[in-house]
Amino acid sequence: MVLLAVRWYLRYGLSYRDVEELLAERGIDVDHVTVYRWGQRFTPLVIDAARPCRHGVGDRWFVDETYVKVAGVWRYVYRAVDQHGQVIEVSVSKRRNVAAATKFFEAMLAGRDRPREVTTDLAAPLLRVVDDLLAEVLHDTTRYGNNPIECDHGRLKARLRPMRGLRTDRTASVVIRGHAFIQNLRRGHDELGVEARPEHRRVAAAFDELSATI
Repeated sequence: MVLLAVRWYLRYGLSYRDVEELLAERGIDVDHVTVYRWGQRFTPLVIDAARPCRHGVGDRWFVDETYVKVAGVWRYVYRAVDQHGQVIEVSVSKRRNVAAATKFFEAMLAGRDRPREVTTDLAAPLLRVVDDLLAEVLHDTTRYGNNPIECDHGRLKARLRPMRGLRTDRTASVVIRGHAFIQNLRRGHDELGVEARPEHRRVAAAFDELSATI
């Protein structure tokens, strides 16, 4: 029941109160605050449990930052996808500077092969970090070159829209990472739920598999 609530929240454009209502229709009396706590507690566990099943990322990375409000204050969200649409990494930062961009790239590079090509916009921190950490790769900064990640930002924004705001940086990080995890599941970038039929049952089947490991 707990993972069902977490899956509904991450997969669909629902608020915590929406999930509370759906559970109530099934005879399960749970407060929306409890649903929030389940999401914060179990989303990181599900992501960690699925990590060994994740596909390797491609060799072309598209990197950009977008913005979300946390407790009424703008935060920067660094995100990256590969040429196959797999979300490589996400990170919520208070600042948009070289230190934040460096931390994000170091997280992406940890345990992964270095890319053949990186595409960014002309933001100064990204230019500096790619030059420092990935000087040997092709760095594309052409106009419209970053359209794949910019379009992908829209899917994140659409998921956040039904929510009544993000109150803490940790909440924002968990929700945004959870959204990326669900995106990768739905796009087939994990060896989870691969035998599910029909195919739209894949996310549910993946959570059934992961429940045994949590």
